[in-house]
Amino acid sequence: MAASTGSLISMQSRHGMATSRICSLKPVSLSNQGRSYLSFGLRSMPARSLRVSCAAKPETVEKVCEIVKKQLALADGTPVTGESKFTALGADSLDTVEIVMGLEEAFGISVEEESAQSIATVQDAADLIEKLVEKKD
Repeated sequence: MAASTGSLISMQSRHGMATSRICSLKPVSLSNQGRSYLSFGLRSMPARSLRVSCAAKPETVEKVCEIVKKQLALADGTPVTGESKFTALGADSLDTVEIVMGLEEAFGISVEEESAQSIATVQDAADLIEKLVEKKD
């Protein structure tokens, strides 16, 4: 049995088959075929692997949502959430570059091209921003 505290944990199987989000955590037990495991970061486990990561702060996600709406000139009623994919919002590769540039300016960070290419969703962007801001401080 493993216990964990925090505001949000996101779990995804190695092969992308299942994703779970746990908010406002209380003690949590993670098990696989009757065996209990807890993994932070990437770690191999028998039969399956889990990636457990703490998500960005809600205010960071909200700020990224606003920047994405502005860069893509989305209508006021268009829903944009952490799970929103840039392509689903109509962004092409040039739009994505402009979004990243807007994020760099708004947060005072510099995103390497390799990292920028891994951003597919608003949540991906927010998580990367918090990582880069933390490194900067």
